[in-house]
Amino acid sequence: MKLLRYGPRGQEKPGLLDAGGRLRDLSERIPDIDGNALAPNRLAALDRVDPQSLPVVEGSPRLGPPVAGIGKIIAIGLNYVDHAEETGNPIPDEPIIFTKQITCLSGPNDPITLPRGSEKTDWEVELAVVIGTRAQYVTEQAALDHVAGYAVMNDVSERAYQSERGGQWTKGKSFDSFGPLGPWLVTRDEVPDPQKLNLWLDVNGTRRQTGNTATMIFGVAKVISYLSEFMTLMPGDVITTGTPPGVGVGMKPPQFLKPGDVVTLGVEGLGEQRQEVVAWAPGA
Repeated sequence: MKLLRYGPRGQEKPGLLDAGGRLRDLSERIPDIDGNALAPNRLAALDRVDPQSLPVVEGSPRLGPPVAGIGKIIAIGLNYVDHAEETGNPIPDEPIIFTKQITCLSGPNDPITLPRGSEKTDWEVELAVVIGTRAQYVTEQAALDHVAGYAVMNDVSERAYQSERGGQWTKGKSFDSFGPLGPWLVTRDEVPDPQKLNLWLDVNGTRRQTGNTATMIFGVAKVISYLSEFMTLMPGDVITTGTPPGVGVGMKPPQFLKPGDVVTLGVEGLGEQRQEVVAWAPGA
């Protein structure tokens, strides 16, 4: 299934994408797509619903993040060898963990807002994993059993905040709009192997990133198992798993986003995103 949420910010309704690419309304079946809806038995019940029995949503409504009530966003840094090399960092021996605050979440096609005074906002296409069942001390062999599904994320990053102002990476990763997620959540049954997915990202129509999840240093199962040693993963939690090479900070000379730029990106089988870049303004 491809589950989604549509409508104005803060008023999104649950829906799904049918086999013909039409948006269908799920609001008479479930109140929202949240941690409760991601339980295996509830996903199985939704999978038994005939999409043709659901109302078609006309037009092209805004899409919000495909999961509501996300408790935490955990990110993995430098998880592709060639990305670590392009940024001048050593290959990590263990997964590098940081967080993106939930206020950074936005819809897949919402604008990216540059922070006030920002000159180094960068792009990062990533495979995001959404947890479906509570995970603590899980083995790698059992880790994928705890996944509800997968989605596209742009791990937007302000590099000066991240690397030049001391402390943790979180403050360079968490500005409003720095977490576009979606367009939909693709359930685990439709992604037989998360380590065989192509990723890409363009800026103003020019290809900047091309990669495949096969080249991750730490695969999805390893990441889930590793994280579950240090924290309990809960239904609806999002793990964003790192980016392939081609980010702006790794270019010579470095290039960063500016107002008017358009970023498009996608992950094989998981859909595409499109964001226009805008400057921060009071009250925006």
